[in-house]
Amino acid sequence: MVLSRLTLIFILYFLSVSSATNPPPPDAAVCIVGAGIGGSSLAHFLRLYSTPDVDFHIRIFERNDVVGGRTATVNVSGDFFEAGASILHPKNFHTLNYTKLLNLTIKEPSSSSSSASPAFGIWDGKKFVFKTISFNSGLPFVQKIVSVANSVLMVLRYGFSLLKMNTFVQETVGNFLKYYESHESRPIFESVEEMLKWAGLYNLTTTTLGFKLADIGLSPLLINELVTVITRINYGQSVAISGLAGAVSLAGSDEGLWSIEGGNWQMASGLINHSNVALHLHEEIESISFVERYYELNSTKGKSYKCDIAVVATPLDEVKIQFTPQVSIPKRSLQHTYATFIRGLLNPEYFGLDSVSKIPELVGTIEHPDLSFSSISVLKQYDEKDMAYKVFSRKPMSDELLDSIFSLRKETIQINWGAYPHYKAPEVFAPFILDDRHLYYVNAFENAASTMETSAVAAENIARLILSRFFGQPPFSSSRSESNSNEGTLRVDL
Repeated sequence: MVLSRLTLIFILYFLSVSSATNPPPPDAAVCIVGAGIGGSSLAHFLRLYSTPDVDFHIRIFERNDVVGGRTATVNVSGDFFEAGASILHPKNFHTLNYTKLLNLTIKEPSSSSSSASPAFGIWDGKKFVFKTISFNSGLPFVQKIVSVANSVLMVLRYGFSLLKMNTFVQETVGNFLKYYESHESRPIFESVEEMLKWAGLYNLTTTTLGFKLADIGLSPLLINELVTVITRINYGQSVAISGLAGAVSLAGSDEGLWSIEGGNWQMASGLINHSNVALHLHEEIESISFVERYYELNSTKGKSYKCDIAVVATPLDEVKIQFTPQVSIPKRSLQHTYATFIRGLLNPEYFGLDSVSKIPELVGTIEHPDLSFSSISVLKQYDEKDMAYKVFSRKPMSDELLDSIFSLRKETIQINWGAYPHYKAPEVFAPFILDDRHLYYVNAFENAASTMETSAVAAENIARLILSRFFGQPPFSSSRSESNSNEGTLRVDL
Protein backbone atom coordinates (compact mmCIF):
# COMPACT_ATOMS: atom_id res chain seq x y z
CA MET A 1 0.00 0.00 0.00
CA VAL A 2 2.83 2.36 0.93
CA LEU A 3 4.58 1.44 -2.32
CA SER A 4 1.45 2.24 -4.32
CA ARG A 5 1.17 5.66 -2.65
CA LEU A 6 4.82 6.38 -3.38
CA THR A 7 4.32 5.33 -6.99
CA LEU A 8 1.29 7.62 -7.33
CA ILE A 9 3.20 10.56 -5.82
CA PHE A 10 6.10 9.94 -8.20
CA ILE A 11 3.77 9.85 -11.23
CA LEU A 12 2.05 13.08 -10.19
CA TYR A 13 5.41 14.77 -9.65
CA PHE A 14 6.67 13.60 -13.04
CA LEU A 15 3.54 14.90 -14.76
CA SER A 16 3.87 18.30 -13.08
CA VAL A 17 7.52 18.59 -14.16
CA SER A 18 6.66 17.45 -17.67
CA SER A 19 3.90 20.06 -17.86
CA ALA A 20 6.28 22.78 -16.68
CA THR A 21 9.00 21.90 -19.18
CA ASN A 22 6.57 21.38 -22.08
CA PRO A 23 4.36 24.48 -22.28
CA PRO A 24 1.07 24.48 -24.17
CA PRO A 25 1.30 24.54 -27.96
CA PRO A 26 2.26 28.02 -29.18
CA ASP A 27 -0.18 30.17 -31.07
CA ALA A 28 0.17 33.49 -32.82
CA ALA A 29 -2.09 36.09 -34.38
CA VAL A 30 -0.81 37.12 -37.80
CA CYS A 31 -2.13 40.18 -39.65
CA ILE A 32 -1.32 40.49 -43.36
CA VAL A 33 -2.00 43.71 -45.25
CA GLY A 34 -2.66 42.91 -48.91
CA ALA A 35 -4.54 40.05 -50.59
CA GLY A 36 -2.42 39.77 -53.71
CA ILE A 37 -0.13 36.90 -54.61
CA GLY A 38 2.40 37.98 -51.94
CA GLY A 39 -0.05 38.04 -49.03
CA SER A 40 -1.87 34.89 -50.09
CA SER A 41 1.42 33.03 -50.64
CA LEU A 42 2.60 34.03 -47.17
CA ALA A 43 -0.55 32.61 -45.57
CA HIS A 44 -0.10 29.43 -47.59
CA PHE A 45 3.54 28.91 -46.61
CA LEU A 46 2.88 29.66 -42.94
CA ARG A 47 0.29 26.88 -42.91
CA LEU A 48 2.43 24.55 -45.01
CA TYR A 49 5.64 24.85 -43.00
CA SER A 50 4.29 25.01 -39.46
CA THR A 51 3.96 21.87 -37.36
CA PRO A 52 0.55 20.73 -36.08
CA ASP A 53 1.24 22.11 -32.58
CA VAL A 54 1.53 25.67 -33.96
CA ASP A 55 -1.81 27.45 -34.08
CA PHE A 56 -1.87 30.49 -36.36
CA HIS A 57 -4.80 32.90 -36.44
CA ILE A 58 -4.34 34.65 -39.78
CA ARG A 59 -6.18 37.75 -40.93
CA ILE A 60 -5.73 39.31 -44.36
CA PHE A 61 -6.82 42.89 -45.00
CA GLU A 62 -7.61 44.11 -48.51
CA ARG A 63 -8.60 47.70 -49.26
CA ASN A 64 -10.41 46.68 -52.47
CA ASP A 65 -13.51 44.53 -52.73
CA VAL A 66 -11.70 41.70 -54.54
CA VAL A 67 -8.52 39.71 -53.94
CA GLY A 68 -5.65 39.30 -56.38
CA GLY A 69 -3.79 42.59 -56.10
CA ARG A 70 -2.26 43.37 -59.47
CA THR A 71 -3.77 40.26 -61.04
CA ALA A 72 -7.20 41.03 -62.45
CA THR A 73 -9.42 40.44 -65.45
CA VAL A 74 -11.42 42.92 -67.50
CA ASN A 75 -14.73 42.27 -69.25
CA VAL A 76 -14.72 43.54 -72.83
CA SER A 77 -18.03 42.91 -74.58
CA GLY A 78 -18.55 39.69 -72.66
CA ASP A 79 -15.00 38.34 -73.04
CA PHE A 80 -12.61 38.33 -70.09
CA PHE A 81 -8.94 39.23 -70.57
CA GLU A 82 -6.01 39.58 -68.18
CA ALA A 83 -5.67 43.22 -67.19
CA GLY A 84 -2.70 42.96 -64.83
CA ALA A 85 -0.02 40.30 -64.44
CA SER A 86 -0.84 38.07 -67.39
CA ILE A 87 1.94 35.53 -68.02
CA LEU A 88 4.05 33.07 -66.07
CA HIS A 89 7.31 31.34 -66.97
CA PRO A 90 7.53 27.54 -67.33
CA LYS A 91 10.08 27.50 -64.49
CA ASN A 92 7.90 29.46 -62.05
CA PHE A 93 7.66 26.47 -59.74
CA HIS A 94 5.73 28.01 -56.85
CA THR A 95 2.91 29.21 -59.06
CA LEU A 96 2.97 25.95 -61.01
CA ASN A 97 2.47 24.08 -57.76
CA TYR A 98 -0.37 26.43 -56.81
CA THR A 99 -2.22 25.32 -59.92
CA LYS A 100 -1.87 21.67 -58.87
CA LEU A 101 -2.83 22.36 -55.26
CA LEU A 102 -5.89 24.38 -56.26
CA ASN A 103 -6.82 22.26 -59.29
CA LEU A 104 -6.62 25.23 -61.65
CA THR A 105 -6.46 24.83 -65.42
CA ILE A 106 -3.35 26.06 -67.22
CA LYS A 107 -3.69 27.65 -70.62
CA GLU A 108 -0.97 28.66 -73.03
CA PRO A 109 -1.21 32.07 -74.71
CA SER A 110 -3.25 31.75 -77.86
CA SER A 111 -2.95 34.00 -80.83
CA SER A 112 -5.93 35.55 -82.50
CA SER A 113 -5.42 33.51 -85.63
CA SER A 114 -4.59 29.96 -86.58
CA SER A 115 -0.98 30.89 -87.15
CA ALA A 116 1.54 29.37 -84.76
CA SER A 117 3.72 32.45 -85.25
CA PRO A 118 1.60 35.59 -84.98
CA ALA A 119 3.22 38.51 -86.75
CA PHE A 120 5.42 40.79 -84.67
CA GLY A 121 6.62 44.24 -85.65
CA ILE A 122 8.81 47.01 -84.21
CA TRP A 123 7.40 50.51 -84.79
CA ASP A 124 9.64 53.59 -84.53
CA GLY A 125 6.81 56.12 -84.80
CA LYS A 126 7.08 56.47 -88.57
CA LYS A 127 7.63 52.98 -89.95
CA PHE A 128 8.11 49.34 -89.03
CA VAL A 129 11.86 48.81 -88.76
CA PHE A 130 11.35 45.06 -88.40
CA LYS A 131 8.49 42.66 -89.09
CA THR A 132 8.12 38.90 -88.98
CA ILE A 133 5.91 37.02 -91.40
CA SER A 134 2.65 35.29 -90.58
CA PHE A 135 0.74 32.66 -92.50
CA ASN A 136 -2.64 31.39 -91.39
CA SER A 137 -2.51 27.63 -91.63
CA GLY A 138 -3.47 24.75 -89.41
CA LEU A 139 -0.85 22.51 -91.02
CA PRO A 140 2.05 21.83 -88.62
CA PHE A 141 4.69 21.66 -91.35
CA VAL A 142 3.61 25.07 -92.69
CA GLN A 143 3.76 26.55 -89.19
CA LYS A 144 7.24 25.07 -88.78
CA ILE A 145 8.42 26.63 -92.04
CA VAL A 146 7.08 30.03 -90.96
CA SER A 147 8.79 29.69 -87.57
CA VAL A 148 12.13 28.82 -89.17
CA ALA A 149 11.78 31.69 -91.64
CA ASN A 150 11.17 34.15 -88.81
CA SER A 151 14.20 32.82 -86.93
CA VAL A 152 16.29 33.45 -90.04
CA LEU A 153 14.92 37.00 -90.27
CA MET A 154 15.90 37.58 -86.64
CA VAL A 155 19.44 36.30 -87.19
CA LEU A 156 19.87 38.32 -90.38
CA ARG A 157 18.99 41.52 -88.50
CA TYR A 158 20.54 40.93 -85.09
CA GLY A 159 23.21 38.32 -85.74
CA PHE A 160 24.73 36.13 -83.08
CA SER A 161 23.99 38.73 -80.42
CA LEU A 162 20.75 36.77 -80.04
CA LEU A 163 22.72 33.80 -78.71
CA LYS A 164 24.56 36.00 -76.23
CA MET A 165 21.25 37.43 -75.04
CA ASN A 166 19.78 33.96 -74.60
CA THR A 167 22.84 32.79 -72.66
CA PHE A 168 22.57 35.79 -70.34
CA VAL A 169 18.89 35.10 -69.67
CA GLN A 170 19.35 31.38 -69.09
CA GLU A 171 22.26 31.96 -66.69
CA THR A 172 20.12 34.38 -64.70
CA VAL A 173 17.19 31.95 -64.63
CA GLY A 174 19.59 29.21 -63.51
CA ASN A 175 20.71 31.33 -60.56
CA PHE A 176 17.11 32.14 -59.68
CA LEU A 177 16.33 28.41 -59.50
CA LYS A 178 18.50 28.23 -56.38
CA TYR A 179 15.52 29.64 -54.47
CA TYR A 180 13.79 26.27 -54.93
CA GLU A 181 16.54 24.24 -53.29
CA SER A 182 15.83 22.22 -50.15
CA HIS A 183 15.68 23.90 -46.75
CA GLU A 184 18.84 22.08 -45.72
CA SER A 185 20.91 23.85 -48.40
CA ARG A 186 19.00 27.14 -48.57
CA PRO A 187 19.38 29.68 -45.74
CA ILE A 188 16.67 31.89 -44.30
CA PHE A 189 17.41 35.43 -45.47
CA GLU A 190 16.96 38.51 -43.28
CA SER A 191 17.58 41.02 -46.08
CA VAL A 192 17.03 41.30 -49.81
CA GLU A 193 20.73 41.94 -50.37
CA GLU A 194 21.65 38.74 -48.55
CA MET A 195 19.08 36.80 -50.57
CA LEU A 196 20.35 38.12 -53.90
CA LYS A 197 24.04 37.67 -53.10
CA TRP A 198 23.49 34.05 -52.09
CA ALA A 199 21.94 33.29 -55.50
CA GLY A 200 24.57 35.24 -57.45
CA LEU A 201 22.05 37.87 -58.58
CA TYR A 202 23.01 40.93 -56.56
CA ASN A 203 25.58 42.35 -58.99
CA LEU A 204 22.91 42.60 -61.68
CA THR A 205 21.08 45.15 -59.53
CA THR A 206 24.11 47.45 -59.46
CA THR A 207 24.20 48.16 -63.20
CA THR A 208 21.68 48.95 -65.92
CA LEU A 209 20.45 46.36 -68.38
CA GLY A 210 21.74 48.38 -71.30
CA PHE A 211 25.25 48.60 -69.84
CA LYS A 212 25.29 44.90 -68.89
CA LEU A 213 24.21 43.73 -72.34
CA ALA A 214 26.72 46.00 -74.06
CA ASP A 215 29.41 44.68 -71.71
CA ILE A 216 28.77 41.07 -72.74
CA GLY A 217 28.86 41.98 -76.42
CA LEU A 218 25.30 42.54 -77.58
CA SER A 219 24.98 44.83 -80.58
CA PRO A 220 23.48 48.31 -80.12
CA LEU A 221 20.83 47.43 -82.73
CA LEU A 222 19.56 44.47 -80.69
CA ILE A 223 19.59 46.48 -77.45
CA ASN A 224 17.86 49.52 -78.94
CA GLU A 225 15.24 47.51 -80.81
CA LEU A 226 14.26 44.03 -79.62
CA VAL A 227 15.46 44.32 -76.01
CA THR A 228 13.89 47.75 -75.63
CA VAL A 229 10.58 46.48 -77.04
CA ILE A 230 10.52 43.69 -74.46
CA THR A 231 11.31 45.92 -71.48
CA ARG A 232 8.70 48.47 -72.61
CA ILE A 233 6.05 45.75 -72.87
CA ASN A 234 6.87 43.92 -69.63
CA TYR A 235 7.92 46.81 -67.36
CA GLY A 236 6.92 49.94 -69.28
CA GLN A 237 10.52 51.14 -69.04
CA SER A 238 13.69 51.42 -71.10
CA VAL A 239 16.96 49.49 -70.91
CA ALA A 240 17.97 51.92 -68.14
CA ILE A 241 16.32 49.51 -65.70
CA SER A 242 18.58 47.33 -63.55
CA GLY A 243 20.22 44.29 -65.07
CA LEU A 244 18.25 41.86 -62.93
CA ALA A 245 14.85 43.40 -63.67
CA GLY A 246 15.88 43.43 -67.32
CA ALA A 247 16.86 39.76 -67.31
CA VAL A 248 13.51 38.86 -65.73
CA SER A 249 11.77 40.94 -68.39
CA LEU A 250 13.65 39.15 -71.17
CA ALA A 251 12.76 35.78 -69.63
CA GLY A 252 9.14 36.88 -70.04
CA SER A 253 9.57 36.49 -73.79
CA ASP A 254 10.63 32.83 -73.58
CA GLU A 255 8.59 30.00 -75.06
CA GLY A 256 6.20 27.99 -72.92
CA LEU A 257 4.61 30.95 -71.13
CA TRP A 258 1.28 30.21 -69.48
CA SER A 259 -1.60 31.63 -67.49
CA ILE A 260 -4.69 30.40 -65.63
CA GLU A 261 -7.94 29.69 -67.42
CA GLY A 262 -10.41 32.20 -66.04
CA GLY A 263 -7.78 34.58 -64.65
CA ASN A 264 -4.55 34.50 -62.65
CA TRP A 265 -6.33 36.14 -59.68
CA GLN A 266 -7.68 32.68 -58.86
CA MET A 267 -4.31 31.71 -57.41
CA ALA A 268 -4.55 34.35 -54.68
CA SER A 269 -8.21 33.56 -54.07
CA GLY A 270 -7.57 29.83 -53.90
CA LEU A 271 -4.59 30.12 -51.56
CA ILE A 272 -6.59 32.32 -49.18
CA ASN A 273 -9.49 29.86 -49.15
CA HIS A 274 -7.10 26.94 -48.69
CA SER A 275 -5.19 28.55 -45.81
CA ASN A 276 -8.01 29.05 -43.28
CA VAL A 277 -7.77 32.84 -43.31
CA ALA A 278 -10.13 35.50 -41.96
CA LEU A 279 -10.45 37.78 -44.99
CA HIS A 280 -11.37 41.45 -44.50
CA LEU A 281 -12.36 42.87 -47.89
CA HIS A 282 -12.78 46.59 -48.50
CA GLU A 283 -11.01 47.32 -45.22
CA GLU A 284 -7.93 49.50 -45.51
CA ILE A 285 -5.36 49.59 -42.72
CA GLU A 286 -4.57 53.17 -41.69
CA SER A 287 -2.01 52.59 -38.96
CA ILE A 288 0.21 49.90 -37.46
CA SER A 289 1.49 50.57 -33.92
CA PHE A 290 3.57 48.47 -31.59
CA VAL A 291 1.91 48.65 -28.18
CA GLU A 292 3.60 46.73 -25.37
CA ARG A 293 3.73 43.15 -26.69
CA TYR A 294 1.42 43.46 -29.69
CA TYR A 295 0.91 45.23 -32.98
CA GLU A 296 -2.30 47.20 -33.15
CA LEU A 297 -3.80 47.67 -36.60
CA ASN A 298 -6.48 50.31 -37.10
CA SER A 299 -8.70 50.23 -40.18
CA THR A 300 -10.84 52.66 -42.13
CA LYS A 301 -13.89 50.93 -40.67
CA GLY A 302 -12.97 52.20 -37.21
CA LYS A 303 -11.93 48.76 -36.02
CA SER A 304 -8.78 47.76 -34.15
CA TYR A 305 -6.94 44.43 -34.28
CA LYS A 306 -4.16 43.04 -32.09
CA CYS A 307 -1.53 40.84 -33.71
CA ASP A 308 1.69 39.16 -32.61
CA ILE A 309 3.04 39.42 -36.15
CA ALA A 310 2.26 42.10 -38.75
CA VAL A 311 3.17 41.75 -42.41
CA VAL A 312 2.86 44.34 -45.17
CA ALA A 313 2.28 42.54 -48.48
CA THR A 314 1.49 45.55 -50.64
CA PRO A 315 3.80 48.28 -51.98
CA LEU A 316 4.17 51.04 -49.39
CA ASP A 317 4.88 53.61 -52.10
CA GLU A 318 1.29 54.69 -52.68
CA VAL A 319 -0.54 53.66 -49.51
CA LYS A 320 -0.80 55.81 -46.42
CA ILE A 321 -0.08 53.59 -43.43
CA GLN A 322 1.07 55.40 -40.30
CA PHE A 323 3.68 53.38 -38.41
CA THR A 324 4.40 53.85 -34.69
CA PRO A 325 7.32 53.79 -34.10
CA GLN A 326 8.15 55.11 -37.56
CA VAL A 327 9.87 52.81 -40.03
CA SER A 328 12.60 53.78 -42.45
CA ILE A 329 12.50 52.60 -46.06
CA PRO A 330 14.19 54.06 -49.17
CA LYS A 331 11.98 56.35 -51.20
CA ARG A 332 10.82 54.73 -54.40
CA SER A 333 8.30 55.57 -57.12
CA LEU A 334 6.04 53.18 -58.96
CA GLN A 335 5.95 52.92 -62.73
CA HIS A 336 2.36 53.43 -63.80
CA THR A 337 1.19 51.48 -66.81
CA TYR A 338 -2.08 52.27 -68.54
CA ALA A 339 -3.76 49.21 -70.02
CA THR A 340 -6.38 50.23 -72.58
CA PHE A 341 -8.74 47.56 -73.91
CA ILE A 342 -10.55 48.26 -77.16
CA ARG A 343 -13.15 46.37 -79.15
CA GLY A 344 -12.86 47.74 -82.67
CA LEU A 345 -10.35 47.98 -85.51
CA LEU A 346 -6.92 49.54 -85.98
CA ASN A 347 -6.46 52.28 -88.56
CA PRO A 348 -3.90 51.08 -91.15
CA GLU A 349 -3.27 54.66 -92.33
CA TYR A 350 -1.80 55.50 -88.91
CA PHE A 351 0.93 52.92 -89.63
CA GLY A 352 1.36 53.96 -93.26
CA LEU A 353 -0.30 50.79 -94.53
CA ASP A 354 -3.25 50.18 -96.84
CA SER A 355 -4.78 47.20 -95.05
CA VAL A 356 -5.43 46.10 -91.48
CA SER A 357 -4.17 42.64 -92.39
CA LYS A 358 -0.68 44.09 -92.88
CA ILE A 359 -0.50 45.35 -89.28
CA PRO A 360 1.35 42.82 -87.07
CA GLU A 361 -0.67 41.18 -84.30
CA LEU A 362 1.90 42.45 -81.79
CA VAL A 363 3.28 45.94 -82.32
CA GLY A 364 6.21 46.87 -80.08
CA THR A 365 7.92 50.24 -79.95
CA ILE A 366 11.41 51.62 -79.48
CA GLU A 367 12.31 54.27 -76.91
CA HIS A 368 11.33 57.66 -78.34
CA PRO A 369 9.67 60.65 -76.63
CA ASP A 370 7.13 61.08 -79.43
CA LEU A 371 5.76 57.54 -79.18
CA SER A 372 2.41 57.53 -77.42
CA PHE A 373 2.17 53.81 -76.64
CA SER A 374 4.45 50.95 -75.63
CA SER A 375 2.65 48.13 -77.44
CA ILE A 376 -0.56 47.06 -79.15
CA SER A 377 -1.60 43.42 -79.26
CA VAL A 378 -4.56 41.56 -80.70
CA LEU A 379 -6.38 39.66 -77.96
CA LYS A 380 -9.13 38.14 -80.08
CA GLN A 381 -10.30 38.33 -83.67
CA TYR A 382 -14.07 38.10 -84.17
CA ASP A 383 -13.91 38.75 -87.91
CA GLU A 384 -11.77 40.75 -90.31
CA LYS A 385 -13.23 44.06 -89.15
CA ASP A 386 -13.84 43.34 -85.49
CA MET A 387 -11.10 42.62 -82.95
CA ALA A 388 -10.22 43.04 -79.28
CA TYR A 389 -6.94 44.82 -78.54
CA LYS A 390 -4.79 45.65 -75.54
CA VAL A 391 -2.69 48.82 -75.60
CA PHE A 392 0.06 49.53 -73.05
CA SER A 393 1.17 53.12 -72.50
CA ARG A 394 2.97 55.18 -69.87
CA LYS A 395 0.35 57.92 -69.94
CA PRO A 396 -3.43 57.86 -70.30
CA MET A 397 -4.53 57.82 -73.94
CA SER A 398 -6.97 60.54 -74.96
CA ASP A 399 -10.00 59.88 -77.15
CA GLU A 400 -8.43 62.03 -79.85
CA LEU A 401 -5.28 59.90 -79.86
CA LEU A 402 -7.23 56.64 -79.83
CA ASP A 403 -9.40 57.82 -82.71
CA SER A 404 -6.27 58.42 -84.78
CA ILE A 405 -4.89 54.93 -84.05
CA PHE A 406 -8.23 53.13 -84.42
CA SER A 407 -10.73 53.53 -87.25
CA LEU A 408 -13.46 51.94 -85.15
CA ARG A 409 -14.02 51.75 -81.39
CA LYS A 410 -17.09 49.90 -80.09
CA GLU A 411 -15.89 49.74 -76.49
CA THR A 412 -12.94 51.25 -74.63
CA ILE A 413 -11.80 50.43 -71.09
CA GLN A 414 -8.71 52.03 -69.54
CA ILE A 415 -7.03 50.82 -66.34
CA ASN A 416 -4.26 52.63 -64.46
CA TRP A 417 -1.88 50.23 -62.73
CA GLY A 418 0.78 51.21 -60.20
CA ALA A 419 2.31 48.16 -61.72
CA TYR A 420 5.93 47.84 -60.57
CA PRO A 421 8.81 49.90 -59.19
CA HIS A 422 10.51 52.44 -61.41
CA TYR A 423 13.76 50.53 -61.72
CA LYS A 424 17.20 52.10 -61.66
CA ALA A 425 20.77 51.10 -60.91
CA PRO A 426 22.22 50.67 -58.44
CA GLU A 427 19.08 49.56 -56.63
CA VAL A 428 18.55 50.30 -52.93
CA PHE A 429 16.39 47.87 -50.99
CA ALA A 430 13.93 48.24 -48.16
CA PRO A 431 14.42 45.76 -45.28
CA PHE A 432 12.41 42.56 -44.94
CA ILE A 433 12.16 43.30 -41.20
CA LEU A 434 10.85 46.84 -40.68
CA ASP A 435 11.61 46.92 -36.95
CA ASP A 436 13.59 44.77 -34.54
CA ARG A 437 10.54 42.66 -33.70
CA HIS A 438 7.96 41.10 -36.01
CA LEU A 439 6.93 43.69 -38.58
CA TYR A 440 7.74 42.35 -42.06
CA TYR A 441 7.65 43.68 -45.62
CA VAL A 442 7.19 41.17 -48.46
CA ASN A 443 7.38 43.77 -51.24
CA ALA A 444 10.92 44.78 -50.35
CA PHE A 445 11.97 42.18 -52.93
CA GLU A 446 10.17 44.04 -55.73
CA ASN A 447 13.14 46.33 -56.24
CA ALA A 448 14.98 43.28 -57.54
CA ALA A 449 12.20 42.19 -59.91
CA SER A 450 8.42 42.27 -59.88
CA THR A 451 6.45 39.23 -61.03
CA MET A 452 3.91 36.87 -59.53
CA GLU A 453 6.65 34.31 -58.96
CA THR A 454 9.13 36.70 -57.32
CA SER A 455 6.32 37.72 -54.94
CA ALA A 456 5.81 34.06 -54.09
CA VAL A 457 9.55 33.51 -53.60
CA ALA A 458 9.78 36.52 -51.28
CA ALA A 459 6.69 35.40 -49.34
CA GLU A 460 8.13 31.91 -48.89
CA ASN A 461 11.29 33.37 -47.37
CA ILE A 462 9.28 35.68 -45.09
CA ALA A 463 7.24 32.69 -43.88
CA ARG A 464 10.44 30.84 -42.96
CA LEU A 465 11.80 34.00 -41.36
CA ILE A 466 8.69 34.40 -39.19
CA LEU A 467 8.74 30.79 -38.08
CA SER A 468 12.44 30.99 -37.26
CA ARG A 469 12.38 34.30 -35.38
CA PHE A 470 9.05 33.99 -33.57
CA PHE A 471 9.46 30.41 -32.39
CA GLY A 472 13.23 30.42 -32.00
CA GLN A 473 13.78 27.72 -34.58
CA PRO A 474 12.08 26.63 -37.78
CA PRO A 475 9.14 24.46 -36.58
CA PHE A 476 8.70 22.77 -39.95
CA SER A 477 9.98 19.49 -41.29
CA SER A 478 11.39 19.32 -44.78
CA SER A 479 9.51 16.09 -45.45
CA ARG A 480 6.24 18.05 -45.40
CA SER A 481 7.45 20.81 -47.65
CA GLU A 482 9.50 19.30 -50.44
CA SER A 483 8.51 17.63 -53.66
CA ASN A 484 10.35 16.78 -56.81
CA SER A 485 10.01 19.04 -59.82
CA ASN A 486 10.43 18.27 -63.47
CA GLU A 487 14.01 19.49 -63.19
CA GLY A 488 15.28 16.08 -62.12
CA THR A 489 17.38 16.59 -58.99
CA LEU A 490 15.95 20.05 -58.34
CA ARG A 491 13.75 19.97 -55.24
CA VAL A 492 10.93 22.42 -54.87
CA ASP A 493 9.99 23.58 -51.39
CA LEU A 494 6.26 23.14 -51.69
